[in-house]
Amino acid sequence: MDYLNELIVRYPCLSVCGDSIRAAYRLLENTYENGGKVLIAGNGGSAADADHITGELMKGFVKKRKPPEEFYQALKQITDSKTADDLVSGLQGGLPAFSLASHNALITAAVNDINGSIIFAQQIYSTAKKGDAFLGISTSGNSENIYSAMITAKALGVKTIALTGVSGGKTARLADVSIRVPETETYRVQELHLPVYHCICLMLEDKFFD
Repeated sequence: MDYLNELIVRYPCLSVCGDSIRAAYRLLENTYENGGKVLIAGNGGSAADADHITGELMKGFVKKRKPPEEFYQALKQITDSKTADDLVSGLQGGLPAFSLASHNALITAAVNDINGSIIFAQQIYSTAKKGDAFLGISTSGNSENIYSAMITAKALGVKTIALTGVSGGKTARLADVSIRVPETETYRVQELHLPVYHCICLMLEDKFFD
């Protein structure tokens, strides 16, 4: 299915984002084809979006993503047939993605010991490598902790995507790809972010899972 065209039919205002959505998909497609992972961060509602995106990528979204036969055979070499059957019937293929907004102990330690602007940059610095991708979500594009994370990611050779409102802010100007949805009010920007990242997740699932 052509999910991007369907998105624009359903949300005509997002036609201005068509090229950037496709570019973001291509960047993530290349990341996964080359064995990389995707790190995602945002604040407030955008933190919830980071968790949401992680969930769509790490298990089945609209497809079952059944494990391959060779994995099933490997399970049967380790355990009994019933356990192997139970596992393979439940497990689903995933694309490695991690929400940096969900590590409460690390985030609160960084806030307490250093400052809030470093909470995502610290995680990028500790876990990212060249070939990975960072998706920073900020309705204004000017969230300091997202901007710091993006600077850190680029210094490590990590590809970057900004998902913002129409102005884009300094984060969008720095990113390799910026998706600037055509709204300014925070809640309206967030309302458009969801169909955008759903579309990208659907496109990735279509690419990597039969």
